Amino acid sequence: MADQRVVIIGSGPAGLTAALYAARANLKPLLIEGLDAGGQLMLTTMVENWPGYRDGILGPDLMVEMRAQALRFGTDVVEGNVTSVDLGQRALSLVLDSTRRVTTDALIVATGASARWLDIGSDRKLSGHGVSTCATCDGYFFRGKPIAVIGGGDSAIEEAIFLTKFASRVTVVHRRDALRASKIMRDKAFANPKIEFVWDSEVVEIKDVGRGEVTGIIVRNVKTGQLRDVPLDGVFIAIGHTPNTAVFTGQLELDGSGYIVTRHGTRTSVPGVFAAGDVQDHVYRQAVTAAGSGCMAAIDAERYLEGMPEHAEATGAPRSVEAHPPR
Repeated sequence: MADQRVVIIGSGPAGLTAALYAARANLKPLLIEGLDAGGQLMLTTMVENWPGYRDGILGPDLMVEMRAQALRFGTDVVEGNVTSVDLGQRALSLVLDSTRRVTTDALIVATGASARWLDIGSDRKLSGHGVSTCATCDGYFFRGKPIAVIGGGDSAIEEAIFLTKFASRVTVVHRRDALRASKIMRDKAFANPKIEFVWDSEVVEIKDVGRGEVTGIIVRNVKTGQLRDVPLDGVFIAIGHTPNTAVFTGQLELDGSGYIVTRHGTRTSVPGVFAAGDVQDHVYRQAVTAAGSGCMAAIDAERYLEGMPEHAEATGAPRSVEAHPPR
């Protein structure tokens, strides 16, 4: 017999919303917080696009409220990280911190995706204080100010174009002498008078005045080594995201970038396993869409459990698994 009816991995907006809905359905969910409790919103300052907070709310404060709401309805929250899984049996098996084994009838994966950083030190230090990885979230704060976008793919150019709605100037810094973005995106960017380009260059330092206020970047030409000082007020890093799915390789179907493939709502390739939030969404990547998919996953899990045969908990019969490693 499984220890739990529902286990949720991840404590960002997707995981906590799934926990709230599962708890209200009297499923007594167990939520495993993961290494980064609260998700990416813990690194965000003011969130102004979360419905219901017309004056905005600090990212960490929002996550504290969501966690408290899930706890209020009976969610059991444990610290720790899932280090291995076995999803090939009727009772889904997880190992927590390489020591504690938990089995469950249904599993909701909400482990999110981690933004890739420049790894120059100042980028992480100034996250939420002039440095961002989400134009949709933070572009509004840079109205009338010069900013930079780091990257040259579709995501970077899409963000650069979007940010011209707010910024006085957008400087795109790219390591190559040509963009990797699609032709239609390149054409839009080249035609936009607010966008300028710094080619063959990488950011080596983000400058600030010591109070979390960005004043510029220092870029180095990768061909000549020449340094250049670019004054500006904000930096948006758009060099991609990495879905937190390493533990599910070979267990769940993943796409070529490592995101969990979902069909018919939040269902994965393994019956009883559902995925929500950025771990399966590389398009929207918003807190509100993550929360919405967390709600969907909880409802899908509840309906799955309602349809389980009465003897399912007691049998160890293997389930049909259509799992594929990343292509």
